Amino acid sequence: MPVVDSSEPTFPEKNFDPDQLKLLLRITLAADRNTVDPVVREVMKAVRRMEGMDDKGDAIELSLQEALANAVIHGAKEDPTKVVECVVSADDERGILIVVRDPGGGFNPESIPACTVGENVYSNHGRGIFLINQLMDKVEFRKNGTEIHMVKH
Repeated sequence: MPVVDSSEPTFPEKNFDPDQLKLLLRITLAADRNTVDPVVREVMKAVRRMEGMDDKGDAIELSLQEALANAVIHGAKEDPTKVVECVVSADDERGILIVVRDPGGGFNPESIPACTVGENVYSNHGRGIFLINQLMDKVEFRKNGTEIHMVKH
């Protein structure tokens, strides 16, 4: 059962001016590992055309790679009949907002053990989320963990 938080949410989009926000790309992909790299390449073409994103491209690319892989593998269980969605928007003053959605049952991000502590250092789980949190300026999980919002200024 999802936890309900009645407090005022703090969404990254609130920092973006809706009148300035431009949709760069909306892509849906089959939940197949082979679809991740072509989508990442397409998104990165759009990102690299943005002014001021030159030195941030590597961080965005790795974060997107991890978010899409998690959505395909964990969210959609690599079922090619299921669809993962990636939406990329930008605001010239605030940066880039990337949203990845999957059709899975979700998860609690706080239940992922810290991959930098104790025996978890040798675990194969949690590294992607750790990297995304380190590389992006803001990261938020929504809809019971089936949606990740990533912001890079």
